[in-house]
Amino acid sequence: MPRRQLHHAQGHDLYGYIISSPKSNTALERLGHDLRSARLSRRIAVADLAARAGTSPSTIARLERGDPGVAIGTLADVLVSLGLVEKLADLVDIRKDDLGLALTSERLPQRGRSYAATLRKQERQDHESGKDEPDDVDPNGVAF
Repeated sequence: MPRRQLHHAQGHDLYGYIISSPKSNTALERLGHDLRSARLSRRIAVADLAARAGTSPSTIARLERGDPGVAIGTLADVLVSLGLVEKLADLVDIRKDDLGLALTSERLPQRGRSYAATLRKQERQDHESGKDEPDDVDPNGVAF
């Protein structure tokens, strides 16, 4: 089947195919393979799964191939149909995010402060030390 050439859009090649990294492609292919295995072990035909998930058989086939262009909502509907939707909620379990937990325990990265929040903090510190507000800063955060 010939590919139709489209104008270049961000995240797509010249033919409209979604470009993704080799790592994500590998993960999506594995996910697709696992979805296919789950469907087959339940003895569900592609057309039946598509009807249950409210999508087309061709979309199920694309999902099982690891196509990155299949919507996450479609994946969720397929997982519901297979009785596996709780796996989606556990994808990014922050309790198992070793890097995130390490950074949090080190207090890195710290949340950035707005200029107004920095001024309020300075005002509190000045007030506690008995120092008046600087003359060159408006209380609304506008510098002169």
